[in-house]
Amino acid sequence: MIGLSWVHPELVHLMWIVVALVALLSWQELRSRDVLGRFVSRLMQARLAERQSSERRIARLALVFLCLSAAVLALMQPQTKGRTETVSAGRVSADIVIVLDVSKSMLAEDAAPYRLARAKAEIGSLVERLDGHRIGLVAFAGRAAVLCPLTPDYGFFRMILRGASPTSVSRGGTKIGDAIRKGLTTFGKDSSGSKLMLLVTDGEDHDSYPLDAAKQAIEANVRIVTIAFGSEEGSPITIHDPDTGASTQLRDRDNNIVQSRVDGALLRKIALQTEGAFVPAGVAALDLESIVAEHINPIVRQASDSAVRTIPGEQYPWFVLASLIALLLSVWVGASTSPLSRGLRG
Repeated sequence: MIGLSWVHPELVHLMWIVVALVALLSWQELRSRDVLGRFVSRLMQARLAERQSSERRIARLALVFLCLSAAVLALMQPQTKGRTETVSAGRVSADIVIVLDVSKSMLAEDAAPYRLARAKAEIGSLVERLDGHRIGLVAFAGRAAVLCPLTPDYGFFRMILRGASPTSVSRGGTKIGDAIRKGLTTFGKDSSGSKLMLLVTDGEDHDSYPLDAAKQAIEANVRIVTIAFGSEEGSPITIHDPDTGASTQLRDRDNNIVQSRVDGALLRKIALQTEGAFVPAGVAALDLESIVAEHINPIVRQASDSAVRTIPGEQYPWFVLASLIALLLSVWVGASTSPLSRGLRG
């Protein structure tokens, strides 16, 4: 099929079923002739029953094969590469992936009641100011996991967001680079228009090469807005036991209290490298109106104004038409009998 590309080329294996089915029908035709020939002579067969000529039987089987083959080709969704239609997208909805740090450092209480709770509350309020965009959620600590794929269902997103906690991922630590890479896979190949990632974290990283991941974001045309929660002076990490209600402060191997500090420099580099924005939330409440107006909307609008989508020429209707025509012809050929048989009956 010169000049055609296939959306679902893996469906070509259905042709094996088509070949097997036509082979079974051919065997059935030969078997029926042999069975009748054992008991009735050829002359009596013509007098007792209307039978098709061999040419018509072969033609009918060929048409059945053509009908099924064209149907399989239609399911593979053929498209033309050379003739595509490019249209300007006046308003393209954005795909926004929120990458949320759920590591133990986000349990520090410098941002009341603690960083993670404040971040989840701010994200929930931020979602209320978004309109018409798909939104997804990735949680990360020592590894990253997609909690909510891109969806326009904000209610479902909020439900998933409420359950995000340090237990959402199975490994401790903080690897921002892995989180960015996981967030990039969330967009998928069908993302159109602008693609934006909101990285919500305190900026601590354990050798995950986040700047290299930011380069991959540039190649994928994804901009990153980094939002830093916590203080640069540092704060102890308090662990609460849900069973006993007791609280303990996290200590290192030398039994020293761990102080978690915001790494604003790293987050600023990630934002600048991806032509995004850096928002130092600190320990105060976020000015959500300003974040949306000054950082999110300009990025979305810039990508939307210049976005185009290419619509390939769909060719599967022609294969559907060919399948229907072959089906009708096979019925017509099957309903017809040879003139010789009709003459002998007369």
